[in-house]
Amino acid sequence: MNVDIHNSWKQYLEPEFEKPYFKNLVQFVKSEYKNTQCFPPGKEIFNAFESCPFNDLKVVIIGQDPYHNYNQANGLCFSVNDGIAHPPSLINIFKEIETDLGIAYPKSGNLERWAKQGVFLLNATLTVRAHEAASHQKRGWETFTDAVIKTISSNKENVVFLLWGGFAKKKTKLIDSSKHHILTSGHPSPLSANRSYWFENKHFSKTNAILKHKNLNTIIW
Repeated sequence: MNVDIHNSWKQYLEPEFEKPYFKNLVQFVKSEYKNTQCFPPGKEIFNAFESCPFNDLKVVIIGQDPYHNYNQANGLCFSVNDGIAHPPSLINIFKEIETDLGIAYPKSGNLERWAKQGVFLLNATLTVRAHEAASHQKRGWETFTDAVIKTISSNKENVVFLLWGGFAKKKTKLIDSSKHHILTSGHPSPLSANRSYWFENKHFSKTNAILKHKNLNTIIW
């Protein structure tokens, strides 16, 4: 596993790469990718860091696990490659954007267009075994991604954190709410969304209102 991240992240994260837990994680992931089918492709494991430079980061969305079926995961949470059918959570994200902002439902589920605007799309676990949800949890990824969230909180200001669902909401304790903005709601998965915990949260217009108030460029969702 090559730790391929944008240079802007390296000064903050290189100390993590030297810690024993991370070295053990690297060995585990290398073994998994060698002996089983895993996602995303190896070169895309750190795509969130490569697509959204630290200096440009304005918004953070936290997911849990990569998609575990073929050709879906591309290293950005909730995102799928061009031409791939949109998974249920992503469909509900786009539906909420449609009603919140009046934007037409997009053809592509590839969210790299968000990342390029400063939306950091972080899964808590960056790899998964094919067709086995949560198979790479509790191997060290969460320790690393928690450190990433703390790093963002400590070294930046006025970041908008979008925490969807119980798992993401637990990350609130890692964020300094006195200098950042935290928006929470239910998860966009059908189970949560259909109970009205997701729809009408207006997180996309609220995020842009915060950015505009801080004289930052808004996101073209």
